[in-house]
Amino acid sequence: MATTYDFPSDLRAGQEELHQVRAELSALLKRLPWSVEPLDGFSDAGGWRKIERPASPGWTADEQAEVEKLRRREHELAIFVSTHRYWSQLTGPHHVDARATLKHAHETPPQPGSEET
Repeated sequence: MATTYDFPSDLRAGQEELHQVRAELSALLKRLPWSVEPLDGFSDAGGWRKIERPASPGWTADEQAEVEKLRRREHELAIFVSTHRYWSQLTGPHHVDARATLKHAHETPPQPGSEET
């Protein structure tokens, strides 16, 4: 039977926001041109697989600012989650298991009365 953990609500919220910020950043980076700076396209068939890139107009100042904002928030949340006081009460394999469990906690809603404050 899997161990259950009573994650504090602020830790759960921080992990959930971290998932959301990473999803936003990933979606944004997929929409943006492949190069931050304007560059010509290229084709290279000499390697073990062919690589082609169209010309890149580069990112606008607003796009660069949005990526920077999301990266900064991702960094803040990663620090908050990884250094949360909750982790100090766990040791060894329980620490690792709890961290893995928290990463998937958003997939199952918390049980009423099971969270610490």
